[in-house]
Amino acid sequence: MDVAALSGRRVLVLNAGSSSLKASVLEIDERGRVANDGRPLAATQTEWGSDATRVADRRATVERALNSLWAGGVGRDSITVAGHRVVHGGTRFRGATLIDDAALTELEALGDLAPLHNAVAIDTLRAQRDLMPDVLAVAAFDTAFHATLTEQAYVYPLPWAWYEDWGIRRFGFHGLSVAWSVRRAAELLARSPDELCLVVVHLGSGCSVTAVQSGRSISTSMGLTPLEGLTMGTRSGSVDPGILLHVMRQRGLSADRLAEVLDHESGLLGISGVAGDMRAVSDAAAGGNARARLAIDIFVRRAAAGIAVAATSLLRLDAVVFTGGIGEHAADVRAQIVARLGPLQLEPLGEPVGSGDGLLSAPEAGIAVLRVAAREDIVIAEAAATVAH
Repeated sequence: MDVAALSGRRVLVLNAGSSSLKASVLEIDERGRVANDGRPLAATQTEWGSDATRVADRRATVERALNSLWAGGVGRDSITVAGHRVVHGGTRFRGATLIDDAALTELEALGDLAPLHNAVAIDTLRAQRDLMPDVLAVAAFDTAFHATLTEQAYVYPLPWAWYEDWGIRRFGFHGLSVAWSVRRAAELLARSPDELCLVVVHLGSGCSVTAVQSGRSISTSMGLTPLEGLTMGTRSGSVDPGILLHVMRQRGLSADRLAEVLDHESGLLGISGVAGDMRAVSDAAAGGNARARLAIDIFVRRAAAGIAVAATSLLRLDAVVFTGGIGEHAADVRAQIVARLGPLQLEPLGEPVGSGDGLLSAPEAGIAVLRVAAREDIVIAEAAATVAH
C-alpha cells in the first residue's frame, strides 16, 4: 500500500471506554503516522461515570461530543473515516475491520464477553454511522494485539471440550494501549521494539499486565473477559472460583446478581466503600479511612504480583512501563508497586520527574521504569486510515 496516499487524511477517533468517551480528530502524514507530533486537531472528553452501561442516552453523548469537535474549528466535511475502540473481537476480529451492518451483528454476539464495554462501543458505532452516514467506520480491537499468544498462554486448565467446543480461552485486553506503550518505550529507550522485553502495566478503571517480547504479547492478565486479573476500580479481578459457587449455593445469589457484584461493586469500591476512583480512595486513606488504606494496599500487592508473574514469561526484563490514569498520575501508588519488586532487581523510585512520558528510574538502573501516557487514539487513527484506504 502507498502510505503517502494517506497524507492529509483526517480521522475521527471515538474511544468509548468503561468510564469515559474520548473523541478527537487526528491527521495522518505521508508515512501513514499521526502528524503534528501526535497532537489532535480537536479533542473532547465526556465522563460516563464509573460505569458507562448505566448512561441512559449514549447516542446523545456521542452527538454532544461531535458538536464539541466541530465547534473547535474542525470541518465536519473534512472527515472521511472514523476509528472506534472496541474491547472484544473474539476470534472473529483479529485486526482493525471496516464495520457494516453484518459486522455490527457479529459484534453484538460478543457482548456477554465484555458487558461493560462492547455494548457501549456498539452504541457509539451506531450513533456515528447514523449521524455521519457518509463517513466509513472502522473498529480497532483491544484483543487483536494478543493474537500472538500461544496455546500455553491462552488455554485454561479446564475440560478440553470447553475450549474446543465452547471457545473458552484467554483473549486479553488493553491491546491498543499496550501497542502504544511498546512503541513509546522503544523511542524513550532508543532501541527497536524487536530488541525489548517489557512488562506493560495499564492501571485505570480497568487494570492489566502484559508481557511483551520482541513487540509481541506473550502473556497477559485479563482473560476470556476483562474481569480476570488485577484488582480494579469496581471490578474484582481474580478471586477463588469456590467463593462464587459458595455465595450462589449458600447465599442464593443469582448469576445476574453475581455479575453485578463482580463488575460494579467490587475492587477499590468494594473494599473501601468510598469509590472506584483511586483519587477519591487515596484522599480517604490520607484522612485516616482504614478501609481505603486497605484497598490501596491490596491494589498495590496484586499489581506487583501481576508484574512478577508476567516477568516469568520473558527471556529477561528490560523495562516496566506504567500507563493508564493511575499508572500515569498516581505517583505514590506507582512507587509502592515498584518497592515490592526488589526480588526482580527493580530499584525503588525517587521523586517523580515532570509529568510527561519518560524514565522514572535512575539512568543507571538495570531495569528501567517508564511512564507513558495512554494514546490509544493514535493507534486507532493509524489503523482506521490504513483499513479505509
